[in-house]
Amino acid sequence: MEKDRLIQYMKQLPIDLTEAQAEQFLLYNDLLLEWNSFMNLTAITEPEEVLQKHFADSILPVLLPDSRSMEGIQNGSSLSVIDIGTGAGFPGIPLKIAFPKLQVTLLDSLNKRVNFLNEVIARLGLQGITAIHGRAEDFASPDRLRESFDFAVSRAVANMSTLVEYCLPYVKTGGYFIAYKASGFTAAETGTSEYAAAAKALKLLGGTAEQVTEYCLPESGDFRCLAVIKKTAPTPKKYPRKAGLPAKEPL
Repeated sequence: MEKDRLIQYMKQLPIDLTEAQAEQFLLYNDLLLEWNSFMNLTAITEPEEVLQKHFADSILPVLLPDSRSMEGIQNGSSLSVIDIGTGAGFPGIPLKIAFPKLQVTLLDSLNKRVNFLNEVIARLGLQGITAIHGRAEDFASPDRLRESFDFAVSRAVANMSTLVEYCLPYVKTGGYFIAYKASGFTAAETGTSEYAAAAKALKLLGGTAEQVTEYCLPESGDFRCLAVIKKTAPTPKKYPRKAGLPAKEPL
């Protein structure tokens, strides 16, 4: 991945990277490929695809139109963000690189991935970012991270009904959960869309659907959906349910 190509591509979002930020993205790419050679982090390894389908895809919330939910991120404020099921660090690490003032927590259930994330954080010299090993159901208790964040984000983790149970308990009332989804998220091709099916879960968990917007990634033609959920009331204490139930028995 060439630095000039990275900088020019990001301008289409539009994100104006500094030289230092571009270098961080390049080193992140190198570490991703290095660690992917001995553990399964991503099936996407071609530099151009990493740029478009991991880096640019992660930063898509900057395009949300006239959304109060994104105003702080776009202005570079020190809002707190938790990335649930972050995997190889997407979208949390690209968001942190692009918006350095964000306070980011990365949560993943596989310790090997957390080791990789800690290596990335150290090698890139990132501050105000922490990687935690654990399940989403376990860290949402009041004595841990419950309702501690301005934002929760999650990308390609689970269906929406399950995802809101994982994520909304971490968000402060008045904060937002942003779900990264593929194109067709709202389509009712099989009778009921994933989005519509999550309405009951949102109501139970204190969330309100604010907007769903579809975007085309620059140059690639790939479409993505961002679903913005506002936390309008505290999540009842019984949620999330014990580990495994949100995925096995969605609300």
